[in-house]
Amino acid sequence: MAGVTDPGTTASAPPPPTTLGELRDGGAAFRPVKAEIRANLLARLADGEPTLPGIVGFEDTVVPEVERALIAGHDLVLLGERGQGKTRLIRTLVGLLDEWTPVLVGSELNEHPLHPISVWAHRQVAEHGDDTPVGWLHRSDRFGEKLATPDTSVGDLIGDVDPIKVAEGRTLGDPETVHYGLVPRTNRGIFSVNELPDLAERIQVALLNVLEERDIQIRGYRVRLPLDLLLVASANPEDYTNRGRIITPLKDRFGTEVRTHYPIELADEIRLLHQEADVSWRGRGGGEAAVDAPIVPEHLAEIVARFTRLVRESNHVDQRSGVSARFAIAALETVAASAVRRAAVAGETRPVARVVDLAGVVPASRGKVEFADAGSDPDDERELEVLDHLLRQATAQTFRARCAGLDLTGLQEHFTGGETVESGDLVPAAALLGQLGTVPRLAELLGRLGVPESEQSAEQAAAAVEFALEGLYLTRRLAKDTDGGRTVYGA
Repeated sequence: MAGVTDPGTTASAPPPPTTLGELRDGGAAFRPVKAEIRANLLARLADGEPTLPGIVGFEDTVVPEVERALIAGHDLVLLGERGQGKTRLIRTLVGLLDEWTPVLVGSELNEHPLHPISVWAHRQVAEHGDDTPVGWLHRSDRFGEKLATPDTSVGDLIGDVDPIKVAEGRTLGDPETVHYGLVPRTNRGIFSVNELPDLAERIQVALLNVLEERDIQIRGYRVRLPLDLLLVASANPEDYTNRGRIITPLKDRFGTEVRTHYPIELADEIRLLHQEADVSWRGRGGGEAAVDAPIVPEHLAEIVARFTRLVRESNHVDQRSGVSARFAIAALETVAASAVRRAAVAGETRPVARVVDLAGVVPASRGKVEFADAGSDPDDERELEVLDHLLRQATAQTFRARCAGLDLTGLQEHFTGGETVESGDLVPAAALLGQLGTVPRLAELLGRLGVPESEQSAEQAAAAVEFALEGLYLTRRLAKDTDGGRTVYGA
């Protein structure tokens, strides 16, 4: 994700290969994965470091609950509406594993050299003794994930008999004829089941032993594998009654249930947007001139954040479904893309998003919202009207919050003689400012919108002026006429 370095995927050089004897002589010891996570978590807490970096808005609510669960050694299930960061949180747990861990070379189960669990591993150690080869596994390879779907089988998760191994001459009673599934292959790591209620109930039963007895059963084989892993699941609350449910014995085996939520504070919503929205791309336009990465002014990010919160709170939206954080992220990326498109057409080298770029958000984001009173007509224009109204409301709220007490009468007086100002998604900044001439108190307006002096430019000025014009219109101090991509402000 943009703006975050995941400690689970950033690797230093691995330690050199070694042998079982050298590992033992070096003082190495086997440590269960939950003890490993607990120790690393406590070390981060003691050092004052973020335990789950990149997780926004959960610092005082969800994160402490997850920390307590991990310290207690609990498997956990995360409950929350779509787009609340459940999967992101689960993947961030990988950063609490040791960066490198020793494994027996060739083991399908990531077995620790000092703690073999399979028939194959015991035979390797018996044959080679202290010369048994040892390799190193990075923590990013100690994470397994399965999106629960109705067609998921026990073989996918746990394992099944491999007919090829049987054909090679092994007997059906030989444990080495088993092809292990995703869960045992994530031994000594973290395994995640996303959307757990979508998993058929008879398949959920296969996880009961994994959570309690820490072993697996495959087609009646006496396979006693003391699996060492942390199991984390995610679920949408309405899935308990709609698409499926988590069976009671399985819910009982999870040590902790954590309820997630959308960002509570507006500042967290904006911070999440800046972190996750990918607007760092650049392109070419205006002949061979390079188009720089777009700038999205802070007031536009605030409008998108307020818009998202208003949509979540709207009576027209299905509250059980929720409005994903991806709704806001995609909206901000759409705004940035509109600015880049304008720069490419107009030959500008520094795209800066403006209020006019918000127009593309409503049609682009419509499919991400489940409406409570959705009728049979998929083209019901009332949905677009609801979103458009909420976007105007978000813009007005942002204008009042950022420009309260700012004297804009000088800008407003420009229109007293019947003059108009035309804007649009393809109108460049210079053309917009040229219609206004000198803008009174422009520096104060830019300061209110948080534009530092070093970044003040014609494009930033145009973005600020257009926001002021839109605010004057929304507070009924200017008129506005919109026709397609053309917007005209007047007295």
